[in-house]
Amino acid sequence: MNVVTLTLNPAIDQSVAVPGFAAGTVNRVLWEQSDPGGKGVNVASFLVDLGHAATVTGLLGRDNAGEFEQLFKSKGIADEFVRIPGKTRVNVKIIDETTQAITDLNFPGCAASEADLARLERRVDSLLPEHDWFVLSGSTPAGVADDYYARLIQRLNAAGKRVVLDSSGEPLRQGIAAAPWAIKPNIAELEELVGTALPDTAAVIAAARGLLAQGLGCVVVSMGGDGALFVTADVCLHAQPPKVEVKSTVGAGDAMVAGFIAGQLRGLSLADSAKLATASALGALTQLGPRLPAAEVIAAFMQNVTVREVVLGYAIEPLTQPTATT
Repeated sequence: MNVVTLTLNPAIDQSVAVPGFAAGTVNRVLWEQSDPGGKGVNVASFLVDLGHAATVTGLLGRDNAGEFEQLFKSKGIADEFVRIPGKTRVNVKIIDETTQAITDLNFPGCAASEADLARLERRVDSLLPEHDWFVLSGSTPAGVADDYYARLIQRLNAAGKRVVLDSSGEPLRQGIAAAPWAIKPNIAELEELVGTALPDTAAVIAAARGLLAQGLGCVVVSMGGDGALFVTADVCLHAQPPKVEVKSTVGAGDAMVAGFIAGQLRGLSLADSAKLATASALGALTQLGPRLPAAEVIAAFMQNVTVREVVLGYAIEPLTQPTATT
């Protein structure tokens, strides 16, 4: 079962280490690293790291496509991106290793024309016969309507495909109305979606179950250091990871999506899929840039992820304020 990831707004993720970073003053960079990415690109890369085939599509700036093409070639990822005029954006992560604080500077992407989107729709249609899973990830650039994901999900559902949506704001809200199989918001995205604060796990679960009523099969809520919830109509599982030294948060949420899909592709139970998803996110946190450690490291992380069913009357302590949100 082959997986397609679709990224409308990819990015080159530039990580720079600045000890004692402070605004309004001169800062010195200790080291820097650039990685072609964007949420769907990261998911595909992580899937390959986990031993699964992946195809990427979406909109890619023609002027600096070389870095992406090199990544796809090196990892054996099938490249079905539609090239558009201009440069793919650069996102900057300023990492202060002394305080473990990470500052994000996210740039806007290339604007998409109607002709670009029409070419992308034809490209997606061409991928339908040989692909079973479609992962729609990330923000939408200028020129793309908020209902774009919703309309695409409707088409994919009609074709019998399994769709995972990982976005935020209005594109996520409208996409949910089209009933993808699964979504993966973090706490901030879920709070924005339901329009209220979610101070504890009981509130998060109630919000997730409310979304299931709209036709979703599974809601995965990542909660940083508090782990993640995996909620279906039948069960709610809480996956608690062990503590690790965080080197970078780049792609951690995308690694969770990839790990969860990999578990489903392998026919694992929801509990074991939750373990693999959480272990994959941990693996990404311990690396610089969107990549996973060796398979044996992921397996070791899985052994140390605690998964338990959330039953009536059970609640975890009020949510902490994690240093990294996946």
